[in-house]
Amino acid sequence: MPINAVIFDLDGTLLQTEKLKALSYAKAAVELCPYTLTEDDAIKAFKDFVGLSRQEVAEGLIERFDLHDLAQKRQAEFGVSTAWQAFVQVRLKYYAELIDDPSVLRDNQWLHNMDLLFMVRKRGCKIGLATMSHCEQVTRILNILNLHEQFNFVATRDDVEYGKPDPEIYFLVSAHLGVPPHEILVLEDSPSGVQAALNAGMNVIAVSTPFTKQGLYELETLNPHWIVDNPQNDLLERVREFMADF
Repeated sequence: MPINAVIFDLDGTLLQTEKLKALSYAKAAVELCPYTLTEDDAIKAFKDFVGLSRQEVAEGLIERFDLHDLAQKRQAEFGVSTAWQAFVQVRLKYYAELIDDPSVLRDNQWLHNMDLLFMVRKRGCKIGLATMSHCEQVTRILNILNLHEQFNFVATRDDVEYGKPDPEIYFLVSAHLGVPPHEILVLEDSPSGVQAALNAGMNVIAVSTPFTKQGLYELETLNPHWIVDNPQNDLLERVREFMADF
């Protein structure tokens, strides 16, 4: 079948922002519970929530480490109504510090996936971005990396009601690109992102990271053949199985 569009995820796929996000969530958790929790504990737990929305990640970590009462005490400080929102605000403070220097983003690109983006763009494919990051953050990242013109359509968490693994964001990008799902190849790194693309009826290649590798292999819906652990050697070969003239 022809592939006429490629959709990329952002966090963990084009950028190693999952590493930075993990650290920010870990620092926030330790701030709330400094005597019994370490950053390593929280980073390890974060791997179970990669690709989910802010609310889902925050609620998951709060439950995992029993942080509800500690986060709840910070609600008035941030003018929010729930413990998870307070936790997110603490976490965003650390994340803003991590990415305040544009060089941090430039130094944390996944170059193999970036190279693929430029190659498929040059080939003439339509290119989309489907990310669970919020619009303001995505715009900043794309501006810093000069990537806006590489995409025919960008969809963020603000554009959909339901996050991945719901397929809504992929259906949205498909509709705006004018390409049916079965003619689209998706590049993802997280289990929830992979599942979202599969739920949309799209073709998927998963490029694993240290945060997502285990979860990808636990997916029963994705053939392990389409999981790429060594992208420098194997990514283009997998892409060519979908795009014979690539």
